[in-house]
Amino acid sequence: MAKKVPLNPAHPERICWGCDRYCAADDLRCGNGAGRTQHPVEIWGEDWATWEEETGSAEGNAAAGKV
Repeated sequence: MAKKVPLNPAHPERICWGCDRYCAADDLRCGNGAGRTQHPVEIWGEDWATWEEETGSAEGNAAAGKV
């Protein structure tokens, strides 16, 4: 995604977050055949953006051999 995604949008369920078009949930224009992509706040809750800061990056730890 090239655009900046808002951390906690007011109504994330109204938008598809799968590409830079940010289409309305009932008017998906990307044509990939999939349903609406949820915003991370819908999946992991309002503190989703702070998880990596608090716990560190799992990918970074694996690459460094810290698993």
